[in-house]
This record gives sequence, C-alpha cells and structure tokens, in this order.
Amino acid sequence: MTPVDTAPSLPRLGFEWPHGPGLSEVMTREWLVTNGRGGYASGTVAGCNTRRYHGLFTPNLPGRGRTVLLARLAEEALADGQTFSLSAEEHVGGQPQQERAGLLRGFHLEGLIPVWDYALGPSRLRRKLMMVHGQNTLFVLWEHVSGPEVRLRLRPFPVMRPHDGPLSAPTKEEPIVRMQGPLVELQATPEAPSLRMRLYSQCAAPFVGLSQASPPMFFRTEQRRGYDHQEVQRSPGYFECTVRAGEVLALGITTDEVWALDRDPVQAFELELERERKLLSRAPAEAQTGIPARLVLAADQFIIAPTRPMDDAWSHSVGQDTRSVIAGYHWFTDWGRDTMISHAGLTLSTGRYREAAAILRTFQHYVKDGLIPNYFPDGENEGVYHTADATLWFFHAVDRYVETTGDEALLRDLFPTLAGIVERHQKGTRFHIGVDPADGLLRQGAEGYQLTWMDAKVDGWVVTPRRGKAVEINALWFNALRLMAMWAERLGGDAKGYMGAAERVYGAFNKRFWNPATGCLFDVVDGEDGRDDPAIRPNQVFAISLRFPVLRRERWDGVLKIVHDQLLTPVGLRSLAPGHPDYKAKYDGDLRARDAAYHQGTVWGWLIGHYIDATLKVNPDIQAARALLVGLEHHLEHEGVGQISEIFDATEPYQPRGCIAQAWSVAEALRVFLKTHVT
Repeated sequence: MTPVDTAPSLPRLGFEWPHGPGLSEVMTREWLVTNGRGGYASGTVAGCNTRRYHGLFTPNLPGRGRTVLLARLAEEALADGQTFSLSAEEHVGGQPQQERAGLLRGFHLEGLIPVWDYALGPSRLRRKLMMVHGQNTLFVLWEHVSGPEVRLRLRPFPVMRPHDGPLSAPTKEEPIVRMQGPLVELQATPEAPSLRMRLYSQCAAPFVGLSQASPPMFFRTEQRRGYDHQEVQRSPGYFECTVRAGEVLALGITTDEVWALDRDPVQAFELELERERKLLSRAPAEAQTGIPARLVLAADQFIIAPTRPMDDAWSHSVGQDTRSVIAGYHWFTDWGRDTMISHAGLTLSTGRYREAAAILRTFQHYVKDGLIPNYFPDGENEGVYHTADATLWFFHAVDRYVETTGDEALLRDLFPTLAGIVERHQKGTRFHIGVDPADGLLRQGAEGYQLTWMDAKVDGWVVTPRRGKAVEINALWFNALRLMAMWAERLGGDAKGYMGAAERVYGAFNKRFWNPATGCLFDVVDGEDGRDDPAIRPNQVFAISLRFPVLRRERWDGVLKIVHDQLLTPVGLRSLAPGHPDYKAKYDGDLRARDAAYHQGTVWGWLIGHYIDATLKVNPDIQAARALLVGLEHHLEHEGVGQISEIFDATEPYQPRGCIAQAWSVAEALRVFLKTHVT
C-alpha cells in the first residue's frame, strides 16, 4: 500500500461564480455524503431541499431503516451590519430567493466532502460537512476565511419520518429539548431517537430555546413526481456564536453514544480525507488520477456494512465481515441484482478485494431455494426473492473475483452453494423459475411478478412482464453452466454434467432466439400464449459480452450494428428501440407515467459496460471504445455532483432521471474506463 504521505492527491470537482450563480445552476445540482452504513445527508447546492429525501441527517437505524431526523439547518449570518441567509429555502407560494443563492461564490467536492464558499459583504465564509465513516455522526464546519467578524445563527429543524415516507403533517407538538453540559438533545417526537448535538465554540450559552414553526416548505421535485410536497417543520431553538477571521465553528450531530462527539471536528475532517486518500492508494495506478479517481471515490458511497441483526450474528459466529451494496441514492436499499452487476467495478476495479469477498460471502449466507434475494426492504431482516437473474449474476461476480484475485479458497467454499443453485434451477424453484426439459432453456414467470431487471410495476400492472424464456436470462444461464464446468475441473470434480447442459442450451438458444426478420435476437421466446417477442432491446448484448457468449460468432456483428443504430446514446443504451408502439422518449411525471417509460426507451448508463465488452470482442479499438464514455464523463458535473445517475431520457438532451447516484452506473463506467485505459 502506498504510504499516506505519498498517497495520490484527492480529485477536486467544482464550480466558481465570481458574481454568484444562476439559480438553475445550484438548484439542479445535488450533493451526497454517506457513512458506510447506509445513512446519508443530501441536498441541493443552493441549500434548498427539493426532495423528501433531502436532509442534513438521515441515518440508517436498526429496525427503522433510513430515517430523516434533521430536515435542515437554517443558517443566518450577521456581517457588516447586514443579515444574510445561506440557504435558499423554498416556501409554498413563493420561489427560492435568487439573492440567497447569489451569496455563493463557489462549490466543490474535496474528495467526497462538499465545500461551499460564500461572500457575506466584505467577509468570506467557507462551509463543509462530512459523515464519520461507520458511525451515525455528522459534522458541519464553518471557516471564517477573511473580513470582519460574522455572527452565525444555526436553527435545527428536527423531524422523524422514513426517508421515502409521507412528509410530516402540521403539528403543534413542540420538539423535546434536553441540555446536558455542552450537549443539546433533540427529539422531534417522544418516539423519535435522541438527536445529540454539540456546538464546538467558546461562546457562553450558545443554544437559545426559542421555538419556531416554518412556513410550509415546498419540495418541487416531489410535486413533479406526483407525491405530497409540503411540510411544516418545527424548531425548538437555535445556536448562535461569533467567528472571526482564521477561526472555525463546528456543529456535531449524532444518534450514537455521547463519545461520538467527544472529538476535534477539524481532526475528523482530516481523518476522512486520509481515509479517501487510502482508498485511492489501494486502487490500480491508472485509477488514482483523473476521472477514474473520481469514480473510485464515488464507488465508496455504495459499499456498506449492513445494520441487520442477522448479519451481525452470522459475522460474529463465523468470524467474517459482512458487506453489501446500496443500489442507489436516495431510495434504493441493497439489491442482489445490482450488487452482483456492480461487484467488479465497485470492488475489483478499486482494489477492495477483502470487501469483494465479504459481499460474496454475505449473499451466499442468504441463498434460499436456489435464489439470492432481490432486495432487502428498509429496516427489515428478511430479503425478498422475486428475481430470476440476480442469482445468475452471482456466478458472473464470482468469476470476475476469482479471475482477478486467484482466491481458490473462496471458490472452494462457494462451489457447493453454486452447485446447489444449478440443481434447484434444473429441478425448478420459486416463481416458475426452472429449466424447460424440452430444450434445456431457462424459463420464468409468475402472474403479478416482475422477475427480470426490467421490473417496473405500479398498481398491480407489471409493465414488462417478459414471462417465458428471456434472452439475457438464458445468456446468463449458459454462462453459469460453463463457469461451473470450468470450476469443477479446476477443483478436481466432474465437469461433464455441466458441459452437457451448456451444450444443449447453446444449440437451443441459437435455434430459438435468432430472428431473421430483424437480424438480431428475440427478447423473449415461448412467452405468454406461446409468442416470441421481437422487440429490439439491449438484453441481447449479454449473449456476446459475458465470458462465455451463447450466441454464435458469425451473428455478433449484425446484433451489435442493430444495437448501435437503434439503442446507443452518449450516456448508455436505450431500453427499447424507437418505433416500437410502447417506446417512450421521456421519463417524467407521476409514478404511473414514469414506470410506463422505465424500460420502454429510457436510457440506462450501466449497459454501456457490457456494450463495450461486446464491441471490443468484435473490434479491439480501445480509443473508439473510450470515446463512448465521454457523455458519462461530462455528466459527473451535473445532477448528483461527482456521481452517475440511474437513468436518462431517451432523446437529446438526455436529461438525467431517477436516482442521482446509482451503483451499477458508477461501477460499470469505472470498470470500462480502466479497460479502455491507454498507456
């Protein structure tokens, strides 16, 4: 490992506005900090919350899940005889005030730490925040850079609601306040966890107990998404203190024990930056600078130690780490499919091999009836298993791990589990997932369930049911059988059964899935009512991209040309070709409208990884492949700053949509950035 004093420099990503920004520049850009436990803080660069998920403190609490405990901190500054508000809060019936956002002179990410620079008349103030890795603790720090003294008033607005639940209803109930020396404990309701806060200052009696109810706060993104979008918040008082040039003021917030705040906040920031430099030091040399370095840090925000008691009990009993992956911020939990697809990019491309092994062992522990969980609901212990492909991606993740690390010991430990998975698929398991004895292909489908990655469902309507034999499911199934044959031989076992099953799948696949009318592959064969689906979708790329391609070589060029001409965009692949009756060019509106478009044209960034894998098999032009990533590179400056969004509109300007930070988008971009690295 590279010594800390010679570790790579942290990448900086930011913006400067000598005369203040335009409101749209700071209202549409969002920041995100995380703590490695699933908790986070997030908001807009403007300091205005536009989503229910925005909040200064949203820890992941055992038994509760992600819970917004501190909606915001109203920050006012008295400088040079004027009062300035550092946040551009938006109230019902009003607009965020341009002059408030106009106080900003710059915003940047120092590593993963967001930093704001403000002009308060002749005074300059810098603000930054971070969450302590592995703790439910957050620090906010204000540094007086230059100019006359500034008196800061910091008013916390505690709430108590699930981060994806309804906004709080108006109430006259005052938050509970307890003073214990330098600590102030707040509870939004008697049932809420205690929010311990400490102002690090020499000010006498810095907390003033003067309650206040906000005007109805307006969440514009939630309104556009068709959800409730107003919330009245209550504050029991405020902190107030004066800072002078060269001084810093810090506020600590935690739900952990009191000792979490018994530390120097400045040192806490330094330790976080040191942790991030170590992350870069562990990554391959070509990932320690530039865009790959930014993606290495972005990847860190998805890898978590789960808070489920079952995980803790298991890890302690066997002496193993537990790790999982948050699929996306803000609303996804840890999902099996997303974890396995993003596994290589998040862990192997970043040099985090121990955590890579821990993720595989954690999901091995949850295998049930030959399936890994589709996802874990927020705050619950048990997984939900309705997925036909997540388990097959497990084989893919194991393959890339073993190929990279040579860890045969883990392969030996996993092999019986993997063999049991194959056996259950051959016999049949839940949701009619099983091998068709007539041809050896894998079929799936149950009424009311969405079992593939194209899984939109709203009000009982499964938008893309894809029941039958889906193209990527069978590409993954063939790949898994070939991997099992290879591993059985490597471990001294019998590979004949796996090879025989794979050969049968290969013959049936190439006979059944080829569609001469389109010159590419059917998306689903033997579907509902026995029909084959000719829709041109990106799922056929996996028949080429995986280690063991199931599609005959002479058909690769034609398939990739169709995908290139009809699905490729600067930010990923469309989920459905234009011209199809169900094609939707834009993902917007209420839940039903969005889900109707989710896999019906909407662009998915993660698919660019497998598209590049496939194209390099046909044409090993590294520079041409790298050029396909320029759109995602530019995207890092928009939406979730330093992150890659979940999805994009299917036509120009390819507006980012969905989650502002998605694990498989980041992971696949990083993986193929490194794969296309030119020395």
